[in-house]
Amino acid sequence: MANEIMNKALEGLDQAVSAVRNAAEQAPAVADAVGAAAHGVSGGAIDPFVFRLAIFVLSIFVGYYVVWSVTPALHTPLMAVTNAISSVIVVGALLAVGVAASGLATGFGFIALVLVSVNIFGGFLVTSRMLAMYKKKDR
Repeated sequence: MANEIMNKALEGLDQAVSAVRNAAEQAPAVADAVGAAAHGVSGGAIDPFVFRLAIFVLSIFVGYYVVWSVTPALHTPLMAVTNAISSVIVVGALLAVGVAASGLATGFGFIALVLVSVNIFGGFLVTSRMLAMYKKKDR
């Protein structure tokens, strides 16, 4: 019984690894297709690199205004959601480190794993301090 469960789990893991490899192989093609579409629609006036750079810069501004417009009352629930998202990133980083498709992917996966771990633990510390602010003080 335990062997059957282990075999099913290993088969599921193999399928997940192959799906990640396929997605990693297709991701640059999708990004290139979007950049090429912008290049083609504009009659060659927009370079695909400039198009992607503009999206990146706009996402920085949107992220800045979204983060700094959060009221303090919503900070603790949003930190909990951020920690949950970071835990999903940990799974992806572990896959990148474990699959070892290339040395570069392993290196970036390790860096992502370290950074997201700092983010998660820092988020728990900040959440703990925010919750401590709402406790009644002992006199």
